[in-house]
Amino acid sequence: MKKIQEFLSKDLERFGKYKPSFKDFLLHNECWYIWQYIRHMRYIEYHQGKGGLHKFAYLWHWYRFKHLQFKLHFAIYPNTIGPGFRIFHVGNYTHVGPNVKIGKNCTMVSGVVFGNKTEQEDNRPVVVGDNCYFGLDCKILGPVRIGNNVTIGAGAVVTKDIPDNAVVGGIPAKILKFKEC
Repeated sequence: MKKIQEFLSKDLERFGKYKPSFKDFLLHNECWYIWQYIRHMRYIEYHQGKGGLHKFAYLWHWYRFKHLQFKLHFAIYPNTIGPGFRIFHVGNYTHVGPNVKIGKNCTMVSGVVFGNKTEQEDNRPVVVGDNCYFGLDCKILGPVRIGNNVTIGAGAVVTKDIPDNAVVGGIPAKILKFKEC
């Protein structure tokens, strides 16, 4: 339980001064629903594989998670994203499959899709480092490795590996510059 509280506190930190409040619940603001989605995803990660009374808790969180998944047009599989996850805005379909492993402090805007290059099912892993930013409607296709501190621009289609500290954009994505650290 300690691990889930750590993940949830790091996720909530990323909301900054826009942390969801009771007012957001009453006004049906999207930040409330996004936070609830992330929260239920973290509880599913905790309760998976546990028996007994945890089964009922798992089913409750799974039900709420699935309801919000359809409502928000998100399909983010549990156990794919590290602590400090932040997603901005509800909009286009966002998909993070079970073969994806994303590091800590990842930020996404709506429309990010991790998919295959061909119509054949490909379960090879997609590995994303820490502190990455994915712009609006970017697509990551195939088994690629994305380094730490990478920014992927809006509408980019990533089909090849990306090194650390890079800014990429375009179709197919090319390195535009390297960040100075």
